Amino acid sequence: MNVAVLTVSDRASRGVYTDEAGPLVRRVIVENGGRVVAIGLVPDERDQIASILLAMSEDPEIDLIVTTGGTGLGARDVTPEATRDVIEREAPGIAEAMRAAGMRITPNAALSRQVCGTRDRTLIINLPGSPKAAAESLGAVIDILPHAVEMLRA
Repeated sequence: MNVAVLTVSDRASRGVYTDEAGPLVRRVIVENGGRVVAIGLVPDERDQIASILLAMSEDPEIDLIVTTGGTGLGARDVTPEATRDVIEREAPGIAEAMRAAGMRITPNAALSRQVCGTRDRTLIINLPGSPKAAAESLGAVIDILPHAVEMLRA
């Protein structure tokens, strides 16, 4: 499974702080047999996020795009909207599984607005921006992602 990881963060994109969620997500993917073939870092700008998601989804080498960040209730949290701009079909069960797993740890996981879906043969999933929450969310669905990618290839 070839994966692109896109971190969405105003502060990290400006160099105010170092992105920790993206590298952690990449490590979880590699530890579970995935291959990270592209990475990106973008500010919380809907058009920029959508543009990168579109470009990544058009790359025939990329099976899965994982975003981290921009899924909360803040005014600048627009990753779900940008994802919906790009996907053709939602896969709500993946987002529901991540939120359900998170709510077993903290009720605040219910505030995450993660969106998952497909564009052509690429699966796109949103993770929270907190490194801990991103790893927990990804861990909740990592075992089903290879099957989802295989279904898209069929």
